[in-house]
Amino acid sequence: MTSTAILLILLSAILHAGWNLLSKSRHPTASFFLLANSVGSLLLAPVLIFYGELLHTFPTRVWVLLAITGFFQALYYASLAGAYRFGNLSVAYPLARSSPVIVVTIVTLLLGRGDQVTSRCIAGILLVVAGCFLIPMQRFSDFRLANYLNPTCGLALLAAVGTTGYSIIDDEGLRLLRTSTALATAGNTPLTLLYACLEAFASSLWLLPLVLLRREGRATLRQFLGAGKRHASLAGIMIYLTYILVLVSMAFVTNVSYVVAFRQVSIPLGTLLGIGVLHEPAHAPKLVGVGVMFVGLVLVGTG
Repeated sequence: MTSTAILLILLSAILHAGWNLLSKSRHPTASFFLLANSVGSLLLAPVLIFYGELLHTFPTRVWVLLAITGFFQALYYASLAGAYRFGNLSVAYPLARSSPVIVVTIVTLLLGRGDQVTSRCIAGILLVVAGCFLIPMQRFSDFRLANYLNPTCGLALLAAVGTTGYSIIDDEGLRLLRTSTALATAGNTPLTLLYACLEAFASSLWLLPLVLLRREGRATLRQFLGAGKRHASLAGIMIYLTYILVLVSMAFVTNVSYVVAFRQVSIPLGTLLGIGVLHEPAHAPKLVGVGVMFVGLVLVGTG
């Protein structure tokens, strides 16, 4: 992996942890992420001008997948907002960020693709699970169901379900685009950017009724459109700038799994930001759990 790739991925990890810190500090709701996602998606909108002529050759199934993946991304945003309202960034962020690897592996096994799961992946997943159990604990002897059966952990795991859903669907949708004979000369980068742009709009369309059909949602949207629009807009720009940096970094590596693994540095960064900036408690099990989880995710990413 080149120094350019390392720099780009590290910057993307900092931005990812940063937009989560910004979101947490604003007591987010679905309204916050509706505005953030809508503003951030404008970063990708120019691809419609340059490559929009390709849309009429998109397979019908891709449009269906885009509608479904938009739902899962909206679920991710709404659940993450809830997790941040109820609990600490240093707990919710690592749980939401790491848990998808567990769910994706289970889905992979259920789909009969067990040959894709190596022994290193299994070891990494076990470490991630161990980290998930440690993070909510205040003391190593403090193993109680109440540490896990609470809104923060539940919503963080629901956010992970959203991440898992759109990750699996995106993989299928992009595969269909890249193997389509009608799009054979389009190139992977334009197709990926087009897909990401359409997914962003689909996510906003799913968030819109969730916000507008509830009185509380309409009230918080007015709030964020007023005094809170600057923070929500900045969060949205950071969200999609993170994504763009990851895409660019893939051109500087020989193995994309290195990108996946190295991106996990955002987990300890997010935890440290929660502790250092938001003054959240730095319990020993939390710090050990994040470290164990990070090692596990690197094993999965390189396995």
